[in-house]
Amino acid sequence: MLLLGAALAVAGRISAGSRTVPAAGSAALPAEAPKYVALTFDDGPRSDTTSRLLDGLLTRGASATFFLVGEQIAGNEDLVLRMRDEGHQVGNHSWSHAMLQGKSNAVVDREISRTDELLRSILGDGSYWVRPPYGLLSESQKKRFSVPLVHWSVDPEDWKLRDTGKDVQAVLRQVHPGAIILMHDSVPPSVDAALEVVDTLQAQGYTFVTVEELLRLYDVTPQPGVFYLSGTEHH
Repeated sequence: MLLLGAALAVAGRISAGSRTVPAAGSAALPAEAPKYVALTFDDGPRSDTTSRLLDGLLTRGASATFFLVGEQIAGNEDLVLRMRDEGHQVGNHSWSHAMLQGKSNAVVDREISRTDELLRSILGDGSYWVRPPYGLLSESQKKRFSVPLVHWSVDPEDWKLRDTGKDVQAVLRQVHPGAIILMHDSVPPSVDAALEVVDTLQAQGYTFVTVEELLRLYDVTPQPGVFYLSGTEHH
């Protein structure tokens, strides 16, 4: 009942175009409990791969979350605007993709604040959640953040495999309702893999939502400085 109640709370909300989060009790829902998953992408935006990914997500009615590297944004502002306008969540993946764990507070603050300021200049005020590079921060560093932190529960290591078929199989082996899937829109085979994953999981009854939506559907109130691995796991 938890997921059905959460789905009812977001009934009727249109993310972008025809993209919706289904309402509880809707005739369109299968009889079994709904299955939600959050597909996330790191290291963009990149003009060729990210635009192709956005096109594919739009035609499939799938939402995603993009964690952007600040120094990659210049010249790709149109893609950042598309992400927002097409119902995706936009987050912060640092300025230069530097390892932040073990770095001074000044370095961490600079890496995060520069990207945050740039996102605000393009998209306006908002809460731009953070995924630190490599998903690593010390406990003391986590306490410095005023927004939620996003980790993952499914990692196909697509950046290393660089093979569409292997990427897809790696995701499908690990996926589960409530999962946060890590992929990289900077890697061309990963874009093909991600769209194939969407097709396969939608056929299995999964709905693709943003991380923020996923936590809401699992009745989780996001807290600053907390890492969220899935709809049910955090640390």
